[in-house]
Amino acid sequence: MDVRITTRAELALRGIRQDVEVERPDGAGPSDDGHVLVDGANAALPRNPDSPYTVRDGKVWLGDETGALTDTGLSLIPVRRPRFYDLTTADGTRYEQIARLHGSDVLATTVVQTCIRYAEADRCRFCTIEESLRSGATVAAKTPAQLAEVAEAAVRLDGVQQMVMTTGTTTGPDRGARNLVRSVRAVLEAVPGLPIQVQCEPPGNLAWIRELHEAGATAIGIHVESLDDEVRRRWMPGKSTVPMAEYEAAWDEAVRVFGPNRVSTYLLVGLGEDPDELVAGAGKLIDRGVYPFVVPFRPMRGTLAARDGIEAPSAELLRYVTEGVAAKLRAAGMSGADQKAGCAACGACSVLKMAGG
Repeated sequence: MDVRITTRAELALRGIRQDVEVERPDGAGPSDDGHVLVDGANAALPRNPDSPYTVRDGKVWLGDETGALTDTGLSLIPVRRPRFYDLTTADGTRYEQIARLHGSDVLATTVVQTCIRYAEADRCRFCTIEESLRSGATVAAKTPAQLAEVAEAAVRLDGVQQMVMTTGTTTGPDRGARNLVRSVRAVLEAVPGLPIQVQCEPPGNLAWIRELHEAGATAIGIHVESLDDEVRRRWMPGKSTVPMAEYEAAWDEAVRVFGPNRVSTYLLVGLGEDPDELVAGAGKLIDRGVYPFVVPFRPMRGTLAARDGIEAPSAELLRYVTEGVAAKLRAAGMSGADQKAGCAACGACSVLKMAGG
């Protein structure tokens, strides 16, 4: 057992007793964490005053009941507040409301901050996509021009290296892909060559996947969260109405268009799925050329899961699944970093990168 991976899993779930400058309080998930660098790699960790982990002199320390501290051997540096957060558009919208820094070098935005599945009967139980809108942290719809303006500033002022564009599901058959196409084109006109990952549900017409690629997207995330239909119905009542066959068709078309290991999907640990079946299912995704981005479920404030008292998985379960999936990724020669843009390339919300995935 790799103690460092176990500790990193503990940090992902129990967090640290330290405030940080860059955080993401609400949104589409999977966490409302602070952004730091752990051993130089992006990490999104909860800020938890009850955590046994604290940070001193750039190191992570584990405390016990007596107050004694043990050096975990991990370094931790908070990500600094980016300079582009100080800017506003001509109409007075703060850049931070349009796109946010994730990790140290990733610009992320939710192009459409509303979702047709957000009524309680349909809502994904881990999602708070519209809560950040209600709190005033963001705006409902970002225009291509706004995204281009913010991306140019983030690259120029703060050295951003990649961008992630996700969206709430829209009413049209494209399920949000149309807005992503326009946004990618606008950003790349302003910042040629910036790697961009797009994220959406399987579009009703798979031709949108080619449209996204032709617009200039580097990678695509088509997120299913669970491969178990019973778990999907329980946790994602609205989204689970999209059959698994549609996801499989979309993944296959995306791999054909974008190439192997330029397509990813979230798999959440802690929704009740059998861990061995989860690892086996991840292996089948890898065989398809799809990167399974394994992330712990955490009960974000404002979610239905948090309201109902559902707890995060154990660190042991997260370590077991992460190591199993990482071993399959290594055997296939797949690395998240090779995606160039997106959640797998950033790796902050997962422990996969430390496990060698």
